[in-house]
Amino acid sequence: HEREHDREISELAAQHSEEMEKLRAELKEEQRHLLDELQQQMAATHRAEQEQAQLQSQTLHSLELEALRLTLNNMHTSQLELTQSNLRKEKETALVELREMLNDKRAQEVAILQSRHQLEWERIKEQCLKEKEDL
Repeated sequence: HEREHDREISELAAQHSEEMEKLRAELKEEQRHLLDELQQQMAATHRAEQEQAQLQSQTLHSLELEALRLTLNNMHTSQLELTQSNLRKEKETALVELREMLNDKRAQEVAILQSRHQLEWERIKEQCLKEKEDL
């Protein structure tokens, strides 16, 4: 009876060991499966974070480029306005100088014509006086 009891205990212990090994193997397989799943999830999360960071970087870069473009455009507009203003001033200055030069030339021509007129008037006057004397 004792031997049979020992044999049953041995069988139960062997059966228990087998079940324990089987459970350990299942547990290891489940752990491996969960670890693989976790690694895949982490890799997917990492890729998503990298894509998001790259998108944010591209968006920031685009915004910086747009800000630089607007700044350059404003500077160009200011430079054009300054150039236009300078050209307008130069044109006005040139027109004033040209007007003064033309007025001076006109005054000289008027003076020359007056002088010629005076000389001609005096010559005619002398000629008239001479003709009177001759008569």
